[in-house]
Amino acid sequence: MLSLPSFRSLTIAVAIVAASGISLSAQDSAHRGRKYKPPPPTSHIEVTVVRDTDSKPIENAAVIFQLIGEKGNMELKTNEDGKSIIDVLPTGSKMRLQIIAKGYQTYGQEYTINKTDLTFGIRLKRPGEQYSIYKNHDQDAQKDDKSGDSEPHKDSPTESVPPSTNPPTKPQ
Repeated sequence: MLSLPSFRSLTIAVAIVAASGISLSAQDSAHRGRKYKPPPPTSHIEVTVVRDTDSKPIENAAVIFQLIGEKGNMELKTNEDGKSIIDVLPTGSKMRLQIIAKGYQTYGQEYTINKTDLTFGIRLKRPGEQYSIYKNHDQDAQKDDKSGDSEPHKDSPTESVPPSTNPPTKPQ
């Protein structure tokens, strides 16, 4: 029969072997959860928004980034220098950049993020006058004619030549 001290040491040895077997089975990769997937490489994108007339920065303009094919978008505001910086868009993706500022025309364009460092300089214009069919636009047509355009504009009517009064002749 085993003595009490040897029985204790045998019990401790069995417990250690059982604990090491459990810890080894916990590290078996077949029974593990999700694998670690590193995030895609991202690009540093800087957008500067200025006025078209005097190149002064526009503060607090909404700069909206939307990845094409993805749901949702990311919106940032420009700082006092007219700059907005984002570092989370994946390199190689396509994005739609939209800029909205009060008192200026909205800007929108699609870009491919093909570099790790991109800089955009956007010049916003003041809104133009709306075109009205009730307003006389003869002055605008005269301005266009004076500008030296040789082609008639699509919006302006072309001159029509009155039909000739002579009957057509047949070639012999």
